[in-house]
Amino acid sequence: MQKLALFRLHLIVFLWGFTAILGKLIKANAQILVFYRMLFAAIFLYAFIRIYKKESIRVSKKLFFQLAGVGFFMALHWYCFFYSIKVSNVSIALSCLSLSTLFASVLEPIVFKRKIDLSEVIMGGVIVACILLIFKTEFQYKEGILYGILCAVFGTVFSVFNGKLFGKTSSGNIIFYEIFSGWFVLMLFYLVTGQIMQMNEINYRDLALIGLLASVFTAYPMFESVKLMKYISPFTLILTVNLEPVYGIILAFFIFGESEHMSPIFYVASLVMILAIVVNALIKTRKQKKLN
Repeated sequence: MQKLALFRLHLIVFLWGFTAILGKLIKANAQILVFYRMLFAAIFLYAFIRIYKKESIRVSKKLFFQLAGVGFFMALHWYCFFYSIKVSNVSIALSCLSLSTLFASVLEPIVFKRKIDLSEVIMGGVIVACILLIFKTEFQYKEGILYGILCAVFGTVFSVFNGKLFGKTSSGNIIFYEIFSGWFVLMLFYLVTGQIMQMNEINYRDLALIGLLASVFTAYPMFESVKLMKYISPFTLILTVNLEPVYGIILAFFIFGESEHMSPIFYVASLVMILAIVVNALIKTRKQKKLN
C-alpha cells in the first residue's frame, strides 16, 4: 500500500508540474486565471461528490471556518505562483517552490508538536543558498523570484494545515470547501475593490484551458493528495512536491524553447536543490528503519 501511495503521489506531482505549462499558455492574467480555476474546480468537485458519489457535503461550522482559512492560503499560493510565471517564466516559478521544504521544516514541528529535525533545517539552508545564487544570477527576474518565494510560503501553510485537518471529514469535502472558500474570498475582494467586471475579460480559448486545468490538473490531484495523507506525512508530501520543478522545468524547456533557457548556474543550483532533497529523504528513511 505504501508503494502504491508513493506512485500515486508522483503521478499527481507530475500533473502539478504541468499546471505551470498551462499557466504560461493561458493568456489571461493571474487574477482572472486563479478566479476561474477555483470556480471551475469547485464545480467539478461538487458534481463528483454529490452527483457521482452521492455523498453528503455537510460539515460542522467550526470545521467549515478552518477549511475556509486553509482555502484562503490556497488562493494566495496559486495567485503568487501564476503571477510569478507571468512576470518571469516557468523555470523561475517552479525552482522557488523548493523553499517549501525549509518552511515545512519549521512550521510542521510547531503545528504537530514534534522536535525540529536538524537535517531538515540544514537541507533548507542549502536550498536557500541555491535560491540566493539564482536570484543573483537571474536578477532580471527578481519580481518573479519574490512572488515564487511567497508562493512557497503560502503553499507550505496550506499543505501543513491540510495534514492537521485530515480525518475530520472526507477528503472530497476537505478539498471542496477549501477551493470554494478560496474562490469566495477572491470574489468578495474583487467586489469590494470594483475589479469584479474585469473577470469578464477572458476569451473562450483561455476558458477551455482553465477548464482543463481545473479538472484534470487541479480537482483530481488535489483530491488524491488529501486521500494520501492517510499513508504519508505532510513533510513527505511537501518533499515529493519538490520534484514538481523537475517535471515542469524539463517540459517547459522543450515546449517553450528560448524563453525558458536559463544560465548554467541556474541549472546547477536547481540540481543541488534536488540532490539535497533526495539526500534528506534517504537520511529520514534510514532513521525510520532504525526506529522500527
